[in-house]
Amino acid sequence: MDSQEPDQTPFAAVSAQTSRFARQYQAYLDKSTPYTTYRWVGTGVLLLFFALRIIFAQGWYIVAYSLGIYLLNLFLAFLQPKFDPSIEQDTEMEDGSVGGLPTKQDEEFRPFIRRLPEFKFWYSSTRALAIGFFCTWFEIFNIPVFWPVLVVYWLILFALTSMLLFPPFPVIFKMKQD
Repeated sequence: MDSQEPDQTPFAAVSAQTSRFARQYQAYLDKSTPYTTYRWVGTGVLLLFFALRIIFAQGWYIVAYSLGIYLLNLFLAFLQPKFDPSIEQDTEMEDGSVGGLPTKQDEEFRPFIRRLPEFKFWYSSTRALAIGFFCTWFEIFNIPVFWPVLVVYWLILFALTSMLLFPPFPVIFKMKQD
């Protein structure tokens, strides 16, 4: 009647397997880091499959719209600097010291650092595309919407966020004043 205690509880066994799979997955991601072109080609193929699925299935426009908004957000974060010099210049002007390029030896030049690095941009985009493609196989995500309205709304949103990020109007007005 003497029973031996198991070495591990079921929860510990599942946790060990999960962490082993997570380490293997991370190792594959680490190995793919230098192959930027191949990673983006794979993401482009996945985007093509997603677009073909939406076109031929004639549905899941809300999934495509949500994915488009998310990818736009990622792209804008990829283009923005981590440290915005215009914000720093505004705070320096308020303090009374005017900023510019480094003029002294103790001032350090900071190169352009992206707010969202390329690898994280690729990984988030690919994961979002895979989830979106997966969602197109379930009828619950096929919410009936009038898709041209979503396209126009997305284009307006793209134009407004692009203008906020890269304002073209101050440059045009300065050119006309000269």
